Amino acid sequence: MDTDQRIVIIGPMYPYRGGIAHLSETLAAGLLRRGHQVRAITFTRQYPEFLFPGRTQYETEVAPSDRAVEAERIIDSIHPFSWWKAVRRIQELEADVVIFRYWMPFFAPAFGTMARRLARSGIPSVAVVDNAFPHERRPGDVALGRYFFKAVHGCVVMSSSVEKDLDHLNVSCPRAFAPHPIYDIFGEAANPTQARSKLQIDQDAPVILFFGFVRRYKGLQILLDSMQEVRDRIPDICLIVAGEFYEDEASYRDTIASLELTGQVRFINEYIPKKEVADYFAAANVVVQPYLSATQSGVAQVAYQFDTPVITTDVGGLAEVVLHEESGLIVPPNDPSALARAILRYFEEGMQDDLVRGVQRHKQSLGWDRLLDAVESIM
Repeated sequence: MDTDQRIVIIGPMYPYRGGIAHLSETLAAGLLRRGHQVRAITFTRQYPEFLFPGRTQYETEVAPSDRAVEAERIIDSIHPFSWWKAVRRIQELEADVVIFRYWMPFFAPAFGTMARRLARSGIPSVAVVDNAFPHERRPGDVALGRYFFKAVHGCVVMSSSVEKDLDHLNVSCPRAFAPHPIYDIFGEAANPTQARSKLQIDQDAPVILFFGFVRRYKGLQILLDSMQEVRDRIPDICLIVAGEFYEDEASYRDTIASLELTGQVRFINEYIPKKEVADYFAAANVVVQPYLSATQSGVAQVAYQFDTPVITTDVGGLAEVVLHEESGLIVPPNDPSALARAILRYFEEGMQDDLVRGVQRHKQSLGWDRLLDAVESIM
């Protein structure tokens, strides 16, 4: 493979927020460091507002001045004219290859149409796939997924769960595997004492962190249901839920009230800006991901950046990232009692120091070179 390819990355990038955009931007920076010429194209409209469950799709922070690539905003996800415009722009850039960031079938019509037009002009496309199916399945997901994946020349997957989903879609193009890399974009680790002071958390309390957008499949309800059993044995336990709610917050507050957990649970119902992320992980003793379903999640990779162990459920590819009794604990999904036992074991057996050392060992295998190698192998 040539080490100086003209590459165009298509997907969310600044000003769009979230883990997909973060990975896209870091991927662009990594390919640039390897000597490629990298451009990026993102959306003028990612989702129509009526389909977006949050308050805003955009970052609230000013773009850093040292961004590797500034994405051109061309693609309207629901307007075919913009797809053709993006194709013409890619042709003008004389791209050797296009990398699509794919995470849900909603974008399959736009991306699949663009990939076909690019192929007709001799420009191949590859996909870096976060999810082949969405976490909340809908009619048409299979047909839309096939429309996109049959238009690309190769795929990079970041979990065995996604690879199985591609099998279900009968995707036969070449594939490469690399685990989701550890994020390195959230700055240096914060001082735990200062972080707790800033967040107004008791310095001596055992702290659990649930981090990221709140949606049903992430299992926050299961974690809340487990907390009464945890509180009975660790009265000063503190659960911080830090992330914007993409569904009704009231039902969760009703659970907290009914279980008499008001003193143990605190909601930060907002998107956490990058500059504040380190404080939440520094303040926490452990991150808990009680997911009901998943392919993978970037939250564990953020936790690993800050050497924070993770308790998670055995769904999708989560157990590939969190190694049981080495970098965290694995429990069955949808089982509040099993989750409570794991949390109690973590604190009562004093597992944190050993698991922190396990995180530090394990994350050495989750660097960016593996993903960059995988992308280059199928370009």
